[in-house]
Amino acid sequence: MKLNTLSSSYGTRKKAHRVGRGMGSGFGKTCKRGHKGQKSRSGGSVRPGFEGGQMPLKQRLPKFGFTSRKSLVTKEVRLKDLALVGDDVVNLKSLSKAGLISNKIKFVKIMLSGSLDRKVNIQDKNIKVTKGASAVIIDAGGSIEEV
Repeated sequence: MKLNTLSSSYGTRKKAHRVGRGMGSGFGKTCKRGHKGQKSRSGGSVRPGFEGGQMPLKQRLPKFGFTSRKSLVTKEVRLKDLALVGDDVVNLKSLSKAGLISNKIKFVKIMLSGSLDRKVNIQDKNIKVTKGASAVIIDAGGSIEEV
């Protein structure tokens, strides 16, 4: 038996209570709301998470998570994207001119993805290179200047 094979038969739908139809119905007068109080009034309910003035659970629990502000100014560039840079010299200015990074980016890391068919010289202290990418750059005849 699965949910999609159930037919629409007796017991599949609950019957709604007809409230306010006299004392003989069982749901007359207070209409299942009890006597007085906020919840007996129309529109009377508290917002989700409200605990009667007690400090709510979501505020009592410790907060978590952290976003590094350095990640907002850091970008990863693939090795194959260096072909878009017109010059042999790769720095933040040339990467920005090629449209690989925006002007607000201050740190770049070159990752090994794809191949490199020409030599490039990386001349910026804010550009880091992974081990695999540096091996490919040096094999292609390029250089990486560590400052």
